[in-house]
Amino acid sequence: MTYQIETTGETFVGVDVGSQTAKSVVLRDGEIIGHALVPTGPKPEESGAEVLSRAIASPSLNREDVAFVVATGYGRVAAPWADTTVTEITCHATGAHFINPRTRTVIDIGGQDCKAIGLDEDGHILDFALNDKCAAGTGRFMELMSRLLGVPLEGLGALSLEADEQIAISSTCIVFAESEVISLLARGEKPQNIIAAVHHAIARRIAGLLHRVGLQQDFLFSGGGAKNIGLVAALQEVLGAEFVWVPDRDPQLLGALGAAVLASRASAKSKAEARAALAGAAR
Repeated sequence: MTYQIETTGETFVGVDVGSQTAKSVVLRDGEIIGHALVPTGPKPEESGAEVLSRAIASPSLNREDVAFVVATGYGRVAAPWADTTVTEITCHATGAHFINPRTRTVIDIGGQDCKAIGLDEDGHILDFALNDKCAAGTGRFMELMSRLLGVPLEGLGALSLEADEQIAISSTCIVFAESEVISLLARGEKPQNIIAAVHHAIARRIAGLLHRVGLQQDFLFSGGGAKNIGLVAALQEVLGAEFVWVPDRDPQLLGALGAAVLASRASAKSKAEARAALAGAAR
């Protein structure tokens, strides 16, 4: 099964309220016509409503123009503005297959967790694994490294590509990794060599998740971590993969895109029927 969208002219929205960022995608006839990202903040319900409004406003639409809204992410538990909710695993799988049907493995690095999702040729979920007990390898971990090294978060990837020596970060625990980095800085190691080592340590941790779901190419890398070119390079090296693909559109939007695709697939049903159908799909 390939996820196709009928050209009904209707508009659908997916909202992904993550731990650090809320994302929203507006979809019409299989095309993204609007999107938005905002910090989640302390009130996920309000952040979800805000990112929904901003995404709808970007193509100059009103809420009444939207046929169906699906919410996902950890903040979906407080989403009265949505018609129904679906798990982020299902939404990431749906989004990945929609934009690249060759995708067999999804790697997602979010603010506080990492996901590995194995797909079959029809986009069905074969298996998945989560690293949600430890912050190592997540956006929060990279923010810590940014502060320790005195380098802007968005500059870490390019800096790591300037490394001229291979050093090792042995710990995959955020607390011990922080101590290692402080020790390396104290002995005069270059920041570019340290961050390259951090990226390889994260890549090895992600590889462990991937082995649990099966290493199948093509690999699609999403989430905020996918914006880090140094981490992408480290993953390619550690996995021995010729191709780790990052979506052309903002890779943080994948879950919201999948939610919008699922909303569009429910369009022919009444809202009550759609909720029941999507709940079944999520299981």
